[in-house]
Amino acid sequence: MTDSTHTPKALKALETLLHQDIPLTRSMGLQVMEATADSLRLRAPLQNNINHKSTAFGGSLYATAVLTGWGLIHLALTEHDLHGHIVIQESHTRFLKPVKADIETRCRFESEPQLATFLKMYRRKGRARIQLTTEIYNEAQELATVFEGQYVVHR
Repeated sequence: MTDSTHTPKALKALETLLHQDIPLTRSMGLQVMEATADSLRLRAPLQNNINHKSTAFGGSLYATAVLTGWGLIHLALTEHDLHGHIVIQESHTRFLKPVKADIETRCRFESEPQLATFLKMYRRKGRARIQLTTEIYNEAQELATVFEGQYVVHR
């Protein structure tokens, strides 16, 4: 896929949208870090998302992961001059290791054909589904959380 990155203005617009439309993201301290045509990285500081064991709270790991996929879809729709309601339909999360530092997520489209098929279906039917995986690594760069979600976009 292309290596083009979204402008800082686009990243700030996504962060503002998340904070306005999903108030929880403000409390989490969620930040949009980087976006390319096929990937998105978010960060949430540990201090806002800590649990009683001084590690990242599982609910915060889940929320950050689901929002990373949501944001990636939002950016793709915006880039292709499309709009719609993005919802998570189904998900599965595996918590493999604790996270003792800021939560950093990364989600990417599997391939150009995956994104192209999704966009084609949405244009044609006004509704489309896409399966995305978000990963979170811990401070030792070990895979700590894997989130797999099926998102639906509809008009």
